[in-house]
Amino acid sequence: MQQKGAMQIIEWEDLDKRKFYSLGVFMTLTTRASVYPASLIRTRLQVQKGKALYSGTIDAFCKIIQAEGVRGLYRGFMVNTFTLISGQAYITTYELVRKYVSQYSPSNTVKSVVAGGAASLVAQTITVPIDIVSQHLMMQGQGEHLTRFKAKPKRMLAASKRKLTFGQSRDITVQIFAADGFRGFYRGYVASLLTYIPNSALWWPFYHFYTEQLSLMAPTGCPHLILQALAGPMAAATASTITNPMDVVRARVQVEGRSSLIETFKQLLAEEGVWAMTKGLSARIISSMPTSVLIVVGYETLKRLSLKDELVDSRHW
Repeated sequence: MQQKGAMQIIEWEDLDKRKFYSLGVFMTLTTRASVYPASLIRTRLQVQKGKALYSGTIDAFCKIIQAEGVRGLYRGFMVNTFTLISGQAYITTYELVRKYVSQYSPSNTVKSVVAGGAASLVAQTITVPIDIVSQHLMMQGQGEHLTRFKAKPKRMLAASKRKLTFGQSRDITVQIFAADGFRGFYRGYVASLLTYIPNSALWWPFYHFYTEQLSLMAPTGCPHLILQALAGPMAAATASTITNPMDVVRARVQVEGRSSLIETFKQLLAEEGVWAMTKGLSARIISSMPTSVLIVVGYETLKRLSLKDELVDSRHW
């Protein structure tokens, strides 16, 4: 009988890679579509001055729906789908680095921290330029006065929705390049690394820690997927709370075009006090917790569906 608290982890060498990648693209796209509205709301909350536009997450949601409709919650989403590339790069890097580190340390915590940080480094290098354009698109509509770049109005028929979306993306991209050159697409890159590398490096060990603790408390025979689905949002809330101050600074740097992390941080404290560091935290947790459930259930299911045929009957879930 399997020992309580001992969770079976599917490692890279256990997977059928063809199944893993083909199913992984669908899982990533579905997850991003589900949580994108919360990401948009979080960005607008973090960039606004004080509570000039929205008083909180629920207020922002209601005002966006009222003024811009459901489509307003998906501004920039088409561009953001290109981050599917970074999603696959993240998964691959995490699993390969985890396998590499296992040669030097048997500790699951060490493997999780190093692999999580490395995966985030690779993914952010791909994602930041896409996020830059996507975030400026998020700020169109009610938040357009808060961003340096504005999409030119298009006189096109409503039926041309796809052309309109990519037309706005092209406008923003051209304006960023004209104002800041290629470096403009990596504005806030260091802030992104300082936000997401720690977040990723913290999420994985907390995820495994909470999973093991829940396994110790759960009845014998409780499905592991249920415990993992609970551990995911717990890890997300913990990591998000720890790294939110840098996430606020990152959003301000990228959207307002600032160049100094330290100066941005100082100005936030001077103008809005220490509570400025919690801006968007509720939206981030609201976003990250269900995201983590979807990611965990999707990712663990993906790995189980991608198991090599000879290993399928040897695992208890």
